[in-house]
Amino acid sequence: MHDLFGGDPGELLRLEDYWADFDDRFWRTSGPGFWKLERQQTFKEPSDEGWQAFADGRWEDSLRILDARRPDFRSYYRRIAENGFATRRVRIIEEPLTPYLQWELHVLRLRHEYGGLTQVVGTDAVAADETSGQLPEIYTLGAEVMYEAVYNADGVLAAARRWRDPELVASCQSFIESLYHRGEPLDEYFGRAVAPMGPPHAG
Repeated sequence: MHDLFGGDPGELLRLEDYWADFDDRFWRTSGPGFWKLERQQTFKEPSDEGWQAFADGRWEDSLRILDARRPDFRSYYRRIAENGFATRRVRIIEEPLTPYLQWELHVLRLRHEYGGLTQVVGTDAVAADETSGQLPEIYTLGAEVMYEAVYNADGVLAAARRWRDPELVASCQSFIESLYHRGEPLDEYFGRAVAPMGPPHAG
C-alpha cells in the first residue's frame, strides 16, 4: 500500500461495478474537476482498435485510426466543458520511451488539443515520493471520490479501488495538481521528444 493513501486500502471493485460507478459519477463531476496521475510505462488495451494495430506492428494504421477519432475527442471534451468541469492529467515519463508510451503520447496529444490537458513530468520529479514504491494510477472526480486502476500481470485493466473519504481525496488531488504545475505541457514535450521518433517496435 503506497503511503499516499495513509494506509487506507479503499474498496476493491469488480471491473463491471467500477465502470458502472465511474460512468454514473463522471458527468456529475464538479469542484476541482477530474485529475489523473499516470505512472506505469506499459499497458495493454485489447479493446482499443488503435492499440491493436500498434501491437500488431501496424504503426501507420494505428495513427490513421487515432486521427479518425478527432470528431469523437472534439465532441467528448465539448460535452465536458458544457457540464462545467475540466480534466487534467499528469503523465510521468521514463526515457527512453517504451513503445507503448510512444503510442499513448499520440493519443494524449489529441486529448490535449481538444481540452484534456496533460503535463509531463520525469521520474526525478517523483523520486522522493517513491521511496515506498511506485506511485499508483489514481484519478479523482471532484472532491468526493477517487479511484485506483488495478492491472493484471499483463498490464490489462482488471479491477479498481475506490475511496470516498473527502480528506483523502482532497489530499491526493492536491498532490496530482502540484505535479501538474511542475510539469511540461504535453504538446511541447511531444514536439521536442516524440514527433522526431520513428515507428516503435511493439512488444
